[in-house]
Amino acid sequence: MLLLLMAAFAVSEADFVARDFHFASGETLPELRLHVRTLGPPGAPAVLILHGTTGSGAQFLGESFADELFGPGQPLDASKYFIVLPDGIGHGASSKPSDGLRARFPRYGYADMVEAQRRLLVEKLGVKHLRLIVGTSMGCMHSWVWAEAFPKFMDANLALACLPVQIAGRNRILRKLATDSIRSDPAWNGGDYKAPPVAGLRGALEVLFFMTSAAIPLQAQAPSRDAADAFEQEWIRRRLAVTDANDFLYAFEASRDYDPSAGLEKVEAAVTAINSADDEVNPPELGILEKEITRVKRGKAVLLPIGPQTRGHGTHTNARAWKEHLVELLERSK
Repeated sequence: MLLLLMAAFAVSEADFVARDFHFASGETLPELRLHVRTLGPPGAPAVLILHGTTGSGAQFLGESFADELFGPGQPLDASKYFIVLPDGIGHGASSKPSDGLRARFPRYGYADMVEAQRRLLVEKLGVKHLRLIVGTSMGCMHSWVWAEAFPKFMDANLALACLPVQIAGRNRILRKLATDSIRSDPAWNGGDYKAPPVAGLRGALEVLFFMTSAAIPLQAQAPSRDAADAFEQEWIRRRLAVTDANDFLYAFEASRDYDPSAGLEKVEAAVTAINSADDEVNPPELGILEKEITRVKRGKAVLLPIGPQTRGHGTHTNARAWKEHLVELLERSK
């Protein structure tokens, strides 16, 4: 399916190398690589789409996203928009600890990731202004950082599955449990492991599963005891096969500098922030989004009720659930 979609949408892939990249921690890399996929004609109104923790830009080429948004006549028609899908620092084919530096890789944060994205746009792709940012999960948090740090750079921001405040409470505790699980495995060896710390990484992935899954879709996918056991075994097997412990640890800890709450009045772009009622990472009972969005001049909050198209935290990548709100945002941000 992915190859068919890439052919249909004429996806181009490239690497951007940022020389002498300075991180907020004071650390530097002589060369920082950012991998990017693009669709559509350069010079057309640009759309930046940002992935979540442990993801990559490739996830937006799946049928639940690309088939709903990028085709002829669809909201982000790839013949009319220049669509940019970067792999964030530490993710996908971009520079990351598992390339060789391991725990000596700079401790990047969200501010670093956004600055690398900005340099990619300006220096590599010649994009000086964005029609729209679409951010999912971690990318959603990046979109808030973008909107405050560079308020005139974009017309609109679709913030999917996050909150515009410091990560705290249950969300923070779950992240700490995941990273502590890796660090507590003796095989991790301070990041310089001879063989993968499977026990610690398995515990971290189990936390990730609870954060991002939803009860109703899982009940349909695994309606019996045996089906549920088989689902769990296959999910863990697949994730262990493609997940590096240091990459996971760095990606989860990168959120430590995220806190846009003090500067929401600075946001000039039109914003639609969307969460779903079955999202365990950003549960609606907290009431945070509804309160904070009132501080955003052109902000709008949407809570999607649990329904056939919601997938818990993963609803952010199922465009059918929210694309009508994207259409409305594009219209009101003309």
